[in-house]
Amino acid sequence: MPTAKVGDINIYYEIHGKGEPLVLIYGYAGHSGLWFRQIPVLSKKYHVIAFDNRGVGRSDKPDTPYTMAIMAGDVAGLLDVIGVDAAHIFGISLGGMIAQHFALNYPRRVLSLILGCTNCGGVHSIQPKPESLAALFDYEGFKKMTPEEVVRQAMPFCYSQKFMKEHPDIVDKRVAKQLEYPTPRHGAARQAEAVMGHDTYKLLPKIEAPTLVIAGDNDRLIPAENSRILASRIPKAELVIIEGPGHEFFIEDAEEVNKMVLGFLEQHRKGQKL
Repeated sequence: MPTAKVGDINIYYEIHGKGEPLVLIYGYAGHSGLWFRQIPVLSKKYHVIAFDNRGVGRSDKPDTPYTMAIMAGDVAGLLDVIGVDAAHIFGISLGGMIAQHFALNYPRRVLSLILGCTNCGGVHSIQPKPESLAALFDYEGFKKMTPEEVVRQAMPFCYSQKFMKEHPDIVDKRVAKQLEYPTPRHGAARQAEAVMGHDTYKLLPKIEAPTLVIAGDNDRLIPAENSRILASRIPKAELVIIEGPGHEFFIEDAEEVNKMVLGFLEQHRKGQKL
């Protein structure tokens, strides 16, 4: 699979399917392989572009400051390299934050916007409980754990207890996918640095693209109330809170989410096929 030289880094990306371009932006410390329940379905109708953010996967991982503006610029630079003028944008968690900045900084390049399990940042965002934050950001504690232990201890904060009990095979696959390309500590810390600087609350009314905001109502990492805030601030936003799933609702309730995403994209087709 190819890499693209974008600014100061090389970005790993994959392209699947044909149709209008759809960019998938993954979340904190995760890579594009974790879209394993979306890509096979969405690529049947769309030209899906999945990539690894700086700091993770097979993209470069510079130990330099990361900001949302820089990471949104990575998306724009990648689209330049592969010759895509505008695309539908689907970002989850950290990826949803990047997607917000992309929509604000490059509005003409956004056909539609999907924001999953994410927030506006700053003082207006609703914070999770301390134990949820520790599951992601306790870097000192992680030094005493194996990479698999680090990933597995976060799973109860990503999924509902019901899902983990009934679908251990999917949870195991998600863990295995993550461990194919373990995230170095500095890459995770630099991404967390970008999250700390994220604050779009005052700017959200400027987002012009039709927007779908989605969350699971059992999200322990980015409480679903954050999605209500986003939808209330974005002029053309639809809000869906799914009953049952946790933070990684797109894996936990994949069939329903994929159907919902395809329905939304169908409403906002622009005829720009690749």
